[in-house]
Amino acid sequence: MVSEQPKQPAQPAQSAQPAQPAQVLVASNRGPVSYTVGDDGALVAKRGGGGLVSGLSAIGPDVDAVWVCAALGEGDREAVRRLDGRLDPADTGGQRVRMIAVPPEVYADAYNHIANSTLWFVHHLLYQTPLEPSFGPEFRARWASYETYNRAFAQALADEAAEGAAVLVQDYHLALVPGMLRALRPDLRIGHFSHTPWAPVDYFRLLPDDIARQLLRGILGADRAGFLTRRWADAFTACCTELLGGTGSTRIGVHGLGSDADFLRERSHRPDVADRMAALRAQIGSADTGKPRKTIVRVDRTELSKNIVRGLYAYRQLLTDHPEWRGRVVHVAFAYPSRQDLAVYREYTAEVQRVTDEINTRFGTYGWTPVILHVDDDFARSLAAYRLADVALVNPIRDGMNLVAKEIPVVSDHGCALVLSREAGAYEELGDDALVINPYDISATATALREALTLPDSERAERSKRLAAAATALPPQRWFLDQLEALRQV
Repeated sequence: MVSEQPKQPAQPAQSAQPAQPAQVLVASNRGPVSYTVGDDGALVAKRGGGGLVSGLSAIGPDVDAVWVCAALGEGDREAVRRLDGRLDPADTGGQRVRMIAVPPEVYADAYNHIANSTLWFVHHLLYQTPLEPSFGPEFRARWASYETYNRAFAQALADEAAEGAAVLVQDYHLALVPGMLRALRPDLRIGHFSHTPWAPVDYFRLLPDDIARQLLRGILGADRAGFLTRRWADAFTACCTELLGGTGSTRIGVHGLGSDADFLRERSHRPDVADRMAALRAQIGSADTGKPRKTIVRVDRTELSKNIVRGLYAYRQLLTDHPEWRGRVVHVAFAYPSRQDLAVYREYTAEVQRVTDEINTRFGTYGWTPVILHVDDDFARSLAAYRLADVALVNPIRDGMNLVAKEIPVVSDHGCALVLSREAGAYEELGDDALVINPYDISATATALREALTLPDSERAERSKRLAAAATALPPQRWFLDQLEALRQV
């Protein structure tokens, strides 16, 4: 989950830090800052958050590091034009950032149609295979854009890197970069980290054979390929063995990203979170007995892989099979719109709203709204829901890790029960203390929700304590530094 950061005016172009070779480089599609152009024509910077921002901040001022990222919108492109791609450290929290811009149509092809509509679908097993995918000339043209996009990153990294520098390339958007960069700068130590699952061999082979091999060879251009879980690492290795005969000299590593407990606990007790808690409590209300209603909390983007609709179906089944819970429980569902420039995501978001309305119409009574749905992104409100959670529902079809599963037990005021999909990467670390489900099995999920609601307070608190300990074992700073140290030892 990404924290909100204040907007601030960008500094004049002449204050940007001059180029100098860097010893450590990070490459990712999204960088630590984004820009808009104000009404007065001035650039306005908004800082982001998340694991990479925290991780890079852990390097320390004595290490010369630079972050290479993409211009995502017109504000970013204008910043690239005005600042020559080298962003002002005043906008980036003191980090050196090189932002690159490719033509908008190239970016749209690479990001929307290849990364998010092809690679994401393959690794999350999302295709309806009787109808899709279909790889024809249009796909090949878009794949060329993906190559162009990756090549731009490889060139920027080659330009920025000092002799023998360590380069950490992030995620499926940049799968070709390691191989391209290796050809440009064989002196570099290169790592690639996949934040998604990796598809099993049979599903990965939905891709055209030459494209599948190109993707694997791209990542194998790295000295080290990292994954969030052993399961995803093994799937990658199996694909390499099947299509290429092995992984060659590339080492495979596993680093399970954890939550930032110190930040979450401090941030969740600020006044704006307390205000959101009061508002949520008023919406949730009390049961006829006068006791506060139980809460089942989920916080997700409306990614197809998050399985929000089946979660709603399971809650509906709970209310159908166990009418004694009507009026005694509320499903607090935050489904923040994602990738709304793609029709399939807009349709999915609309379906979340439709099913919510159907449940509320069927079961709702005066004074009790069964599902409280919010679709406008509000970080403070998400933390408020975390604190109020009796049950956390995390039921993705497939997920590289899922930090929400790791964040709610850390923040929950009185401990929460975690209903967790076995297809989430977090299952490897949290499965022993979660109520584990098959994400496709609505009946079993409804049963797990009932079990979670009826856990004794002492057991729920003990489970939550153990979940929080496992969830914070490798916080973002340590996660990043572990990868950097492993790469330097290659």
